[in-house]
Amino acid sequence: MSVIGEAALSVFLELLFGKLASSTLNFVADYSQVHDQLKEWKSILPCLQAVLNDAEEKQIKEDGVKNWLADLQDLAYDVDDILDEFSYEALRLKLQQAQAQANTSKVRKLIPTSCTSYFNPTSVKFRTKMISKIKDITARLNNLASRKDVLELREIMSEGASSKGKKPRPLQPFSLMDETVQYVGRENETHEILELLKTSNTSGKEGASVISILGMGGMGKTTLSQLVYKDPSLKDSFDLKAWVCVSDDFDATGITKAILRSISSKSCDDNDLNLLQVKLKEKLSGKRFLLVLDDIWNERTKIIVTTRSQNVSFNVDPVKTLRLDKLSHENCLCIFTQHALRARDFSRHLEFKEVGENIVRRCDGLPLAAKAMGGLLRTKTNRGPGAWERIYKSEIWDLPEHQCGIIPALRLSYHHLPPHLKRCFAYCSILPKDYEFEEEEIILLWRAEGILQQKAKSQVEDFGNQCFQDLVSRSFFQKSSKDHSRYVMHDLMNDLAELVAGEICFKLEGDKQQKISHRTRHFSYVRGEYDGVKKFDAFDQANSLRTFLPLKVRSEEWSGCSFLTNVVLRDLLPRLKCLRVLSLKGYGIIELPDFFVNLKHLGYLDFSHTGIKCLPESLCALYHLQTLILKGCESLEKLPSEIGAGDGHHIRELRNLSNLRGDFCLSGLENIKGQGARDAKLNDNFGIDRLTLKWCREFENGTRSKENEERVLDFLRPQKRLEQLIIENYGGAKFSAWIADSSFKNLSSLELHNCRNCKLLPSIGRLPLLKDVLISGMNEVDKVGVEFFGQNQENAFASLETLHFEDMPNWKEWDPCEGDKEVSVFPKLVRFHVRNCPELLGRLPSRLQSLQKLEIKECTRLVVSISSFPSLCELEIRGCEELVDGCSADVIPLQKVSLTEISRFSIPRERIISRFTKSEDIKIGGWKELVTLWQNGLGLVGHRFVTIEK
Repeated sequence: MSVIGEAALSVFLELLFGKLASSTLNFVADYSQVHDQLKEWKSILPCLQAVLNDAEEKQIKEDGVKNWLADLQDLAYDVDDILDEFSYEALRLKLQQAQAQANTSKVRKLIPTSCTSYFNPTSVKFRTKMISKIKDITARLNNLASRKDVLELREIMSEGASSKGKKPRPLQPFSLMDETVQYVGRENETHEILELLKTSNTSGKEGASVISILGMGGMGKTTLSQLVYKDPSLKDSFDLKAWVCVSDDFDATGITKAILRSISSKSCDDNDLNLLQVKLKEKLSGKRFLLVLDDIWNERTKIIVTTRSQNVSFNVDPVKTLRLDKLSHENCLCIFTQHALRARDFSRHLEFKEVGENIVRRCDGLPLAAKAMGGLLRTKTNRGPGAWERIYKSEIWDLPEHQCGIIPALRLSYHHLPPHLKRCFAYCSILPKDYEFEEEEIILLWRAEGILQQKAKSQVEDFGNQCFQDLVSRSFFQKSSKDHSRYVMHDLMNDLAELVAGEICFKLEGDKQQKISHRTRHFSYVRGEYDGVKKFDAFDQANSLRTFLPLKVRSEEWSGCSFLTNVVLRDLLPRLKCLRVLSLKGYGIIELPDFFVNLKHLGYLDFSHTGIKCLPESLCALYHLQTLILKGCESLEKLPSEIGAGDGHHIRELRNLSNLRGDFCLSGLENIKGQGARDAKLNDNFGIDRLTLKWCREFENGTRSKENEERVLDFLRPQKRLEQLIIENYGGAKFSAWIADSSFKNLSSLELHNCRNCKLLPSIGRLPLLKDVLISGMNEVDKVGVEFFGQNQENAFASLETLHFEDMPNWKEWDPCEGDKEVSVFPKLVRFHVRNCPELLGRLPSRLQSLQKLEIKECTRLVVSISSFPSLCELEIRGCEELVDGCSADVIPLQKVSLTEISRFSIPRERIISRFTKSEDIKIGGWKELVTLWQNGLGLVGHRFVTIEK
């Protein structure tokens, strides 16, 4: 059973109001039929929006109201499609007028372009076509207005309304806990909190001691707090205790009154916050009290905060954050059986054991889910295990909400989402279970669908990031355990998304055959190895789709390109004229039919990892296209003529692409002149996070100029929010000053490859957040010193974690600028690699307190000293002059060691014993090295892996 959420629908209607008021509709202002109809829309839609709160409450019991809401949502999408058609036509006319002004004669320019465009046959045909659609919408709006009155829907305030004139949810003290069920699975957490509450304030902070309990809805935060709150051992620890439930609408006055009622058992009618807090201070003065709340006033308080939001936990600055993990299967079983069977286990109900354990596994460690499912199945016990089996086989997901155990538990979290997040979350119901996704991937989809509310262009991506991280913070998304750069939705969260999205979203998983509703707007399916005609038989009525999204679940065994039937390309897609999102990713498509002229609303196109050789010309008519993904299109030879490629002058077109986002690579820069690079205005592209600048590898072709390439690099300065920069095959003699500009505060990764003419490295030591540096192929560099760290830089490379030098044949001198002991260099360096630098003399930097991994290869004149690397745990050396380790400071044993082609060892016996004798994995690359280490105390017994190379 799907449920239409009034908050999400209300936000959608607000978006339509904004479009109806937009200046893009001015071009039909003189067309009276259209103008009058749109005016009627503006008057009816607010009346329908006003009764949404009442409709949401009544839809559970009244099918007529549920159908009314579904029809309203369906109509809202159709209205949005029509308004977007007007927007597209307005933009088309604007571009047409601009082109006409550029091409017409001076005499022709005397005629106003508004006149010529208004009587343009194409424009007249468009308005004639649209009038029938508009009249149909008006009739449906009037029908909904009439049905509203018949259903007796009225305007009411929502219980959880915001402070904008709506009544806030009353705050009630809470001290009741269900004592009929034994609480299991949180014994350690309970003990830890009780000990913290009994101790004095040892945090060193003034004011209250705060303990934060963090976890997703249904994890048992409130129950744990109740258990601690009522524990008898706290009786003598506090003079007063208070428990106040706080809603999303934070009301300091209401919270203060609720605390006063809780500790004095008397009501308080004052509404002056200052007077209330004075009374509260009088009650609490000189007393120790326990407060379960999310705000504080007294200096001698112990406060417990329960929250689903990681941001809330951080903001209250707790002395302890207790993150509740999922319960073990055994503890979940115990909770489940107590509610389902009123027993601790299945010992007296063996016939339910197998199916019961399977159901508990679906609860996936969520105590509230186990409790709710147990409560549901308790009513089915007298019907035998067959009834439980039917519930386990997903019958439960079709039950009405008040009978459903697991969905209401998770809707607790959904209910508290802001309206804009409800739309974001509901859209994600198209994601298959176990699908791992990246943050940017989801934001681009939201953006193309218009789900991110209209913001200034520069704010849309930030708003998307904020929405995504809000859902992560509230546990609707969680980090993948397999890949920490990706996220997943818990299966139960995925089910919740399906519930709240209803028929609007449809995903095809496996081989199940289902018809897609005419109401469906967003469609996804799991891409198979062979996607034939039969897979798409369900599309009879789905003519208003906005999303066509094949996705690949990582668990699929096959890899490579998939087959897609031509029926999709030639028959299905051309008729889906409302599409905003289209992906053909991963299909072995070589040629694309030129049908994109029909898909004017497209905002997102993904052709990545296909075999296409050229892009259709009609792509240039997609005026609303925001995202075009061509990753892995290795066969692509030709772009549309209006995009083009050639002698380098097209780089100027970048100035018209100011909304580029994410990764961006500019190659072939040897063809660019300085003025062309300046005209590109790359620093106006505020959405580029990762930038790659590439010249060709051929330096001796006679056409390259050091001076020109220096000017090009100067003018290709990116925006200051850049996170990653890669420069390859640059031919200038010096780097641009902007590379080391400390205003690049977000730059975390820098790679310089094969810039063989540069004699000095840029002064990047001053970049505050730089974490990873990789430098290779710098043939002319013979010294690395102060120019690298930065003049008078007291805390050089403050955030650097990885430093990698490779293939620098003339590098001779390394000056780590360590003369001043007050100067900190590489304070956070964890990984240090130097490879194939045969002329490098002297020693490496010392005092690398955080260094964990050191790798030196083919640096035959280098003395490697590890004396001042106390945290070192991995050491790999192949080819160096000398290995030194003589400091008396305490060090940890090396876990992994590889030593090959080392001319001399200067390591005392006791140091070899402390460093090497407990290594799990040790590799010695020659008899000379082995004999030297053996004579100094190295034994081969006790290591997990020992390798001796000849």
